[in-house]
Amino acid sequence: MQLGLVGLGKMGFNMRDRLREGSHEVIGYDPRPEVTDVPTLAALAEALEAPRVVWVMVPSGPITDDTITALADVLSEGDLVIDGGNSRFTEDGPHAKLLGEKGIGFIDAGVSGGIWGLKEGYGLMVGGSDADVARVMPIFDTLRPAGPLEDGFVHAGPVGAGHYAKMVHNGIEYGLMTAYAEGYELLAAEELITDVQAVIQAWTNGTVVRSWLQQLLAKALKEDPHFDAISGYTEDSGEGRWTVEEAINHRVPMPVIAASLFARFASRQDDSPAMKAVSALRNQFGGHAVKRIGLSG
Repeated sequence: MQLGLVGLGKMGFNMRDRLREGSHEVIGYDPRPEVTDVPTLAALAEALEAPRVVWVMVPSGPITDDTITALADVLSEGDLVIDGGNSRFTEDGPHAKLLGEKGIGFIDAGVSGGIWGLKEGYGLMVGGSDADVARVMPIFDTLRPAGPLEDGFVHAGPVGAGHYAKMVHNGIEYGLMTAYAEGYELLAAEELITDVQAVIQAWTNGTVVRSWLQQLLAKALKEDPHFDAISGYTEDSGEGRWTVEEAINHRVPMPVIAASLFARFASRQDDSPAMKAVSALRNQFGGHAVKRIGLSG
């Protein structure tokens, strides 16, 4: 099957390779001349045979908005656009409406797998009409992991459902990573444990906490046993925040995922203002000692 692919970053580049290995014809566009196959989006449209299918794999937000708007100008009735980035599900309706006014179909696709997807395959959560999804199943079949279709692919519902499912997936990911990290810190604090990496490595088989994330933690510890080469500063890409916001909207209690999101916020503070306030309060009501900052800082 022929596919246009916009965005050849870490995931898009590997997706192009996986699809080509699966005998699909992929024509990629990226602003970086060293990786692109064509010089412009207009040239991409000209290189594809109608009816075209174009997969967008660019950062969420304004860049995705601009890309889909530009595609609406160069594509034609009967074409189909797939947004495989981490767009917020509320953006999918407007994108589908913009393209639909010109007779262009739209699918939102949540994609999981990171840099390992080239070899292992990508978990796919898609939203769109039955006809549109069926049309591009050869692409989804090549990108998804080997095995039963339902183990790695889901048509979650209409437009917006794919990105909603991916949002919740990433919120769960936040909670899992924080739980593993807290366990690691406690193991590292106990003198009885002489090899933290070996303990986490041992969890890889036969335990109820084994997972791919746990295996990656064991791998990271083997490469850098004390994490000396990295800082604890941790960004959040948006999905965790959106998941917590949706939990509030639906009155769904989500303390673990919310706490994991706030833990990321705390990681960016050199000296927490909140904890300074706690220290000051303990001193005020109980005379507890406070650690003062010297004149040198």
